[in-house]
Amino acid sequence: MCRSIKTLRPPALPEEATEEDMRAAALQYVRKVSGFRAPAAHNREVFDRAVDEITAATMKLLAGLEIRGASRGA
Repeated sequence: MCRSIKTLRPPALPEEATEEDMRAAALQYVRKVSGFRAPAAHNREVFDRAVDEITAATMKLLAGLEIRGASRGA
């Protein structure tokens, strides 16, 4: 597991995760999996698309999770 990626769901994160938080986690994941901190120009499009798709999947995941003891939208 990439140690730079933090848990984004409550109660690990005191406030609701922002899109910026989710994008940062997605970027760390793509960097880890690809082995590139910054891709070469010819890989930039696929690298950025992966970050976008993982960010979107993370948003869906967090929106759909039911956290016991936590009220939604509070």
